[in-house]
Amino acid sequence: MIAQAVADYRAREQEKSQLQSENIELKRELAKKFHPANIIGESKRMKEVYAAIDMVSRTRSTVLLRGETGTGKELVAHAIHYASLRSKGPFIKVSCAALPETLLESELFGYEKGAFTGAVAKKPGRFEMANGGTLFLDEIGDISASMQVKLLRALQEREFERVGGTETIHVDVRVIAATNRDLEKAMQEKQFREDLYYRLNVVPILLPSLRERREDIPLMVSHFLKKSSLENGKKVRYVSDPAMEYLMDYGWPGNIRELENAIERAVILCKTDTLEADLFPIPGKKGHPTAVHAKTAAANDSKDLAASVPENLSEAVEQLEKKLIQNALRETGGNQRKAAKVLGVTERILGYKVKTYGLK
Repeated sequence: MIAQAVADYRAREQEKSQLQSENIELKRELAKKFHPANIIGESKRMKEVYAAIDMVSRTRSTVLLRGETGTGKELVAHAIHYASLRSKGPFIKVSCAALPETLLESELFGYEKGAFTGAVAKKPGRFEMANGGTLFLDEIGDISASMQVKLLRALQEREFERVGGTETIHVDVRVIAATNRDLEKAMQEKQFREDLYYRLNVVPILLPSLRERREDIPLMVSHFLKKSSLENGKKVRYVSDPAMEYLMDYGWPGNIRELENAIERAVILCKTDTLEADLFPIPGKKGHPTAVHAKTAAANDSKDLAASVPENLSEAVEQLEKKLIQNALRETGGNQRKAAKVLGVTERILGYKVKTYGLK
């Protein structure tokens, strides 16, 4: 009996040690994944965001992330957390718009046993769970007026009571909030409290839309192409120039999230190693391949002089492009990195062109 008890104790300790090791490893992986260096973008606007992340991560200040849907606000919140002194603490997220007011209150502050029907046991809230770490309040602009009052107190005093309880609970939490709403307009319309706004807006960081940093789109396309190809077991490696032109020209109202979904869908549908423009059915896009194909079908594939002119022009442009690339490579002794700078394109695009034209 004693031997069995000892064996059980050792088994429990071993399991506990294994869980602790797995937890440490998971935190390391998360820290790598959400490191600021993993945020994609080299544009001036994104460099400003990186500088803001670096500055605010060394402080305890509350941060308000502003930007359109899909601009990466949660990713930036993670990056701030894992670059801060609180990186070993928890990162807890709450989507404020996803919960009705009554559930949001108990989710944030927890509740006592018997506080309401179904509260069969005491449950800590997200503020308690985030103690020593970071609480990310997503879609903060969508909370009700009464919740704004309760949240204001928690932010000011870092204390609150659980629903149905009387004990005051104190926490050490860094709050990062995010919204795509115009909070200034909401304040003017008396839909958002000014005092809560100023409490949240200690360090504002505005995330640019893809329209405001189009030069980052090729980098993102390359990243999502590799990711989607790996996840879907495909060997898609390239993006044709017409396809890249469409991706660069489109407005992307859904921003990074929409771009990632578009690349994943195209990778799944692709039957070669190259993504072509007709794999991106962008609705309402002038000159999109689907519209071109429809016109061609309506004309019953008739070929006339007007149709042949673009074809001849395209050939002339290709010959000129090929000549320019050859000259640049000759001037730089075949160094593609230097040649890319001379031509004003990325090394990846130049490499693709060299392969396409069969240049040495």
